[in-house]
Amino acid sequence: MSQFGFENDIHNVLRLDMPITNAPMARWQRKASTSNSTNTSSLSPNKSTSRSVSLSKTPSKTPGKNGKTQNTPSKAGGDRFIPTRNNKQLDVASFLISKENEPVEETSSSTAPNQKAWSVTLNGYDIEEAKILHLGGKPLNAPEGYQNNLKVLYSQVPTPVSIKKSRYISSVPERILDAPDIKNDFYLNLMDWGRQNLLAVGLADHVYLWDAGAGDIHLLKKMEDVNEYICSVSWSKDGNFLAIGTSDCKVELWDVQYQKRLRSMDGHSARVGCLSWNDHVLSSGSRSGLIHQHDVRVADHHIFTFGGHTQEVCGLTWSPDGKYLASGGNDNMVYIWPMTSGSEYQAIHALSEHQGAVKALAWCPWQPSILASGGGTSDRHIRIWNANSGSCISALDTCSQISSLVFAPNYKELVSGHGFAHDKVIIWKYPSLTKVAELEGHEDRVLNLALSPDGSTMASVAADETIRLWKSFEKDAIKKPKPTNSIIQQHIR
Repeated sequence: MSQFGFENDIHNVLRLDMPITNAPMARWQRKASTSNSTNTSSLSPNKSTSRSVSLSKTPSKTPGKNGKTQNTPSKAGGDRFIPTRNNKQLDVASFLISKENEPVEETSSSTAPNQKAWSVTLNGYDIEEAKILHLGGKPLNAPEGYQNNLKVLYSQVPTPVSIKKSRYISSVPERILDAPDIKNDFYLNLMDWGRQNLLAVGLADHVYLWDAGAGDIHLLKKMEDVNEYICSVSWSKDGNFLAIGTSDCKVELWDVQYQKRLRSMDGHSARVGCLSWNDHVLSSGSRSGLIHQHDVRVADHHIFTFGGHTQEVCGLTWSPDGKYLASGGNDNMVYIWPMTSGSEYQAIHALSEHQGAVKALAWCPWQPSILASGGGTSDRHIRIWNANSGSCISALDTCSQISSLVFAPNYKELVSGHGFAHDKVIIWKYPSLTKVAELEGHEDRVLNLALSPDGSTMASVAADETIRLWKSFEKDAIKKPKPTNSIIQQHIR
C-alpha cells in the first residue's frame, strides 16, 4: 500500500493544475491576511487605527521614474514583466487605446498635413509612427542590377509559347546511300522524293527507286542508247507517276506501281533539264530556253509554250496553289508565269537581280505567294520574292554557289544546298534568314535536295556520288538520341 501512495504523491506533484502547497505565500495572499488582521483589531483609537491601516497597506501607486507614478493592477496575480519604454510612448499608446471605440471623424485632405505638423510639434514625433507594428511609407527601391531570385523561382507567370527549348540537330546523317556514276552537272535535277515515300534518282543512263520505308531498291528505266543520259525526274502530286526528262529531248511518263512506261512526249529540240507538275499539267524546261506545257490526259499533249529565257532553263516549279509557275535560267533571269488557258503567254514578272545562273527555286508552302531563289557561283545570293507584286522582300549573301532550295514546313525553315566553295547543306530560319545549323559531310558540291513526305528528313545528293539523309526536322525532337556505332550505308545499285 505504501508503494501505491508514493505513486499517487508523485502523480499529484507532476500535475500542473494542482496548487503547490509547499510554495511560499503569494503577495496578494499576504496582503489580504494583513488587511483582515488589521480590521479586526480595536486596541487603539480611531485616529491611530486609520494611521496603522494606512501604514500597513501597500501603496496604491508604485513610484516611477521622474517622480511620476504607475498604477498597480488591482487584480490578484503573480509577478509580471514590465518592459522599459519611453513614458511619452506609453501615454500616447494609452490615449490611442482609449479612442479605439470612438467613431472616426472624416478629415479632409487639407487638414491631414496640419495634424501631422501639430503632432510633431507637441509630441516630438508623429503619432502614427508611435503605433506598435505600424507599417507605413513607401518601400525602398532595390539597388540597380539587383535580381530577386525568389521572385524568379516562384513566379506564377506562365512561360510564353514562343520560348521553347531548341531542338537537337544531328551533325551526322542518319543514312548514307551510294550513288555511283551520277552526273556532276549543275543544271540537271536528278533526284525527287514522292508522296509514296519513294526516292527517285537518275544515275547516268539509269533511273532507280529507293523505298524509304522498306529499304528496297528497284531499277525503273535504262536508256537504250548508252551515250544518252537522264537529265531530270519529278513525281506527280499523288506519287503514283514519275516524269523523266532525257538528253534525247524526250519527256517520259511512267507508272511506278506496274513499272511501265505510259507514254513518251516529244517536242523539245534540246535536253530536258527540269520538270514540274500542276495536277494533270506537266511543265518541262529545256536547254533551248523554252518551257512546254503538257496535258498528260490527252493524245495531243502539247498545250502551249512559254518563251522568255535566252539560255538553258535549269529551274522550274509550280506554286502550291497552282497559280504561278516560276522558272530560272542560265541567263540569270527568274520569270513568274501565270496559269492561263488563253492566247497570252507572257510572264507577269521578269526578275533580273541575280548575277548568276538561277537553278534553285522554292515556293513557301504556308505562304503560296512567296518565292525563294538562289544564284550560282557569280551571285551566291538567296532572294525572297513576293509573286503578287514582283518585289524583292529580302536578300542574303551565302558566300557559296546555291544549287537547291527547299522549304521545311515543320519548323518553318529554308534549306539550301551549296557547291563551290563550301559543299554543305545549311538550314535557315524563315523569314529572318538567320543560320540554324550547317550539315557537313559531302566532299564535293551538292547537286539537289529533296524533302521526305512527312517533312522530317532531307535528302542531299552530291558530286561525291553519295546521298545523305538528314533527319533534322522531326517534330518535338528535343532530346539527343543515343549515338550509334556506325552510319548505315547502302548502295543504290
